[in-house]
Amino acid sequence: MFGGDAIDEARRYERFLYVDWLLAEITLLVVLWIYARRGVAFMKESAAGPIGTGMLLGMLGLAIVWLVRLPFRAAVHWWDRRYDVTDLDYVSWVFEDWGLLAGEFMSICLALVIVMGLARWLGDHWWLPGAAVFVAIATLFSFVVPYLDVGTTKPLDDLVLTGAAREYEQELGLGHIPLRLQEVSADTDQANAFAYGLGPSRRVVFWDTLLYEPYTPGDQKMVLAHELAHHSSEHLPKGLGWFAIFAIPGAWILMRSTRGRGGMGRAEAVPLALLVVAILQLAAAPAQNWISRRMEAEADWKALQVTHDPASLETLMVNLSRASLGDPDPPGWTQLFLGTHPTLADRVAMAHAWNQRDGR
Repeated sequence: MFGGDAIDEARRYERFLYVDWLLAEITLLVVLWIYARRGVAFMKESAAGPIGTGMLLGMLGLAIVWLVRLPFRAAVHWWDRRYDVTDLDYVSWVFEDWGLLAGEFMSICLALVIVMGLARWLGDHWWLPGAAVFVAIATLFSFVVPYLDVGTTKPLDDLVLTGAAREYEQELGLGHIPLRLQEVSADTDQANAFAYGLGPSRRVVFWDTLLYEPYTPGDQKMVLAHELAHHSSEHLPKGLGWFAIFAIPGAWILMRSTRGRGGMGRAEAVPLALLVVAILQLAAAPAQNWISRRMEAEADWKALQVTHDPASLETLMVNLSRASLGDPDPPGWTQLFLGTHPTLADRVAMAHAWNQRDGR
């Protein structure tokens, strides 16, 4: 189905990505450990007060994270160009995500200043309201991001897809969800679509590569139904709920870990806090990815229920594998730490299972 030669090429391509990811994570943790031990020395250069100094240390730490990741991201971009996964030049690549990067940077800085203020006011009891702050900022970010992308997307005017959307929205019990188009075909042959936003900011975005061969109208409708299913299942609000469940013990661990530096109310705790957060993110990845895979599988099943077209789900997975050089059955450890979706082989198996159970 996927083709032996295509699978071999996909595995060669992805093997480099796995090694790059491992090296990037190890390097990041080592650099953050050094910064946690030595970063306090930068306090001597600041007279901005405890919170101001903490903000400066936090911003410096975030800059270090970006710089550490940059060569590994550049290596991935080089590899993508070598395998013709992307044609984006290096200058455009460096600047392509500055808007979202700035938003993330501001969100983290806002969380830091609020947490430091809470810690100075409440002492060791800051962690519970601090977790609420983390969730509130993540919710705000999820709501606002679709509006930040207005300049990079435009309304999708494909009459077949917009007509199918009205039908699927009715079947899924949804109101109107705007469809947007992001033009990436000049830079890559990869295809993607995603659902994001909350309430009035809910959107579904198609990459324009999905509108061209080898993707058929059935493939496109399957993608559309899948993304609308995310909205009908409230996966984005549920994801925030899961984030809250992780944020509460995470904030408590952060409080306990920084006690030796005087707690989060003191600037010298900030470099250590960045290391702790990085470790927590890595440790939580298997559970978070498992949740994500469950949601993606639910969206696939709902898409089958409204399209009644398991053959299109199967051909879509094959086409996605060829365009993105995706291994249909990757190593188990990569699914544990990196797998936000079921494997392509598992998604094809779901199409077969649906056909046997509900197919006509």
